[in-house]
Amino acid sequence: MIIDGAAIAKQIEGQVHTAIGHLKNRRPGLAFILIGENPASRSYIRMKKKKCAEVGIVSFDREFPATISEEQLLAEIALLNNHPEVDGILVQLPLPEHLNTASVLTAIDPAKDVDGFHPINVGKMLLGEHGGFLPCTPLGIQVLLTHSQIPILGKHVVIVGRSNIVGKPLAAILMQKEPHCNATVTIAHSLSEHLTEICRSADVLVAAIGRPRFIKASMVKKGAVVVDVGINRANGSGKIVGDVDFEEVAPIASAITPVPKGVGPMTIAMLLSNTLLSYQRRIN
Repeated sequence: MIIDGAAIAKQIEGQVHTAIGHLKNRRPGLAFILIGENPASRSYIRMKKKKCAEVGIVSFDREFPATISEEQLLAEIALLNNHPEVDGILVQLPLPEHLNTASVLTAIDPAKDVDGFHPINVGKMLLGEHGGFLPCTPLGIQVLLTHSQIPILGKHVVIVGRSNIVGKPLAAILMQKEPHCNATVTIAHSLSEHLTEICRSADVLVAAIGRPRFIKASMVKKGAVVVDVGINRANGSGKIVGDVDFEEVAPIASAITPVPKGVGPMTIAMLLSNTLLSYQRRIN
């Protein structure tokens, strides 16, 4: 089975759009902070703003030159923290080298941190507390598995990749005593010994290592579910490929996400969902 992340994301976007359509007050607002002229960052922002417009979320654009000082940027974030019509604040990463990413993300009001990167929200996630925000890509993976009726309870999930954006938070989410979680989780990485054996022990294998077609058929147990988080340019062709060698692995897996139209659309859908959630908390 090929898991159609784009179709699942569209369902979630439809639910967000319907909920916003029933609002009697203002619409939810999401502020986008873009620093510099990184083409990839600009493309991501454009894609996210397009989805916001489709579901009824108001976008607030804040674009600054790459030379902006950290003091100036923190002052702009403070203004958005206090803006009554801004429910979520998204700082597009990566930032220029002279800006401290941790300081910038920590400056965002945790109640408006719809990306789920603030230390307070990370702490709530690790402790299994409610009331925070879960980061969009890991949350999107969990929702993707749930919608696809893939059982997680008691299963062995192997995550290849230990980033703060995907690997670590996904492990924290899937091990919680919550519905559609309760997994036994192993985090592996490029320096793990016996990596092939670890991967072959997975009921659900998540590839988030950032290397094109890194996961081969020899690393996958027959019947395993494979989730590909990677977005890479293939050498030579420039084609977008994942961290999984799809052609090799798909015949072995019981279910697999493609690249594109797998995890990527879910990330944006969760951003929209988190923004609506922030709005609902703030008006209640």
